[in-house]
Amino acid sequence: MTAVEEPEIGRTVVANGIRTNYLEAGSGEPVILIHGSGPGVTAYANWRLTLPALGARLRALAPDMVGFGHTERPPGQRYGVEVWADQILGFMDALSLPRASLVGNSFGGAIALRVAARHPDRVHRLVLMGSAGVPFPITPGLDAVWGYEPSLEAMRRLLDIFAYSRELVTDELAEVRYRASIRPGFQESFRAMFPAPRQRWVDALVTPEEELKALPHRTLLVHGRDDRVIPLETSLRLLHLIEDSRLHVFGRCGHWTQIEHAAEFNRLVLEFLTDD
Repeated sequence: MTAVEEPEIGRTVVANGIRTNYLEAGSGEPVILIHGSGPGVTAYANWRLTLPALGARLRALAPDMVGFGHTERPPGQRYGVEVWADQILGFMDALSLPRASLVGNSFGGAIALRVAARHPDRVHRLVLMGSAGVPFPITPGLDAVWGYEPSLEAMRRLLDIFAYSRELVTDELAEVRYRASIRPGFQESFRAMFPAPRQRWVDALVTPEEELKALPHRTLLVHGRDDRVIPLETSLRLLHLIEDSRLHVFGRCGHWTQIEHAAEFNRLVLEFLTDD
């Protein structure tokens, strides 16, 4: 199947020993987009509306993190925030990028924070959307996302949790995401990442407060007011901890800010990343 027929499959590079599928748009200063942790998720599913907009002025790169999408799943692969952070650093090294801005969605925000905290010289600016990375009691929504077992009805219920407006939650979208979640290897790796009890996996994504307070990067926090997966309080906490930060909250918005308010989100992020 060609890349045209399968838009989720782009180029491949070896990142910290892992054959990593990634999408690319545009040229200029690099920005890496790190997807979330929903079942069947891919870089394309998260960033299909964002990549072309950022690619108008930047080199936008969106990898599938190990365990997700069309990136290699090595036998016996262990998962954790350090593994994913090392994959991002390896991705940058493979593409000869000494520094890049990071845009992290949810779980991807926690990865971006860990990279920035441990390797601050490799990061230019940060955009964190509905981000994990600070402590919070797991929400029923996130518990349902990480506990997903494949069925069309279960996927419909998850989409209702993700999106504020039911207009986005079509039968067609549910079918597409369900089919993605049952591709060979997808659910097996997903099930291995976040077994119950799941509060421990929220805690495992946390970067210590003293490290967050030391972050020197200009940071844009974005959150949906009505997010049922990651509570707005996490971004309020990050706003308090990260010295050079600002927060934009979208009303009538759930966990998919980049999809539910795509045009405004793209303008906001592009202006933040290119404003000197």
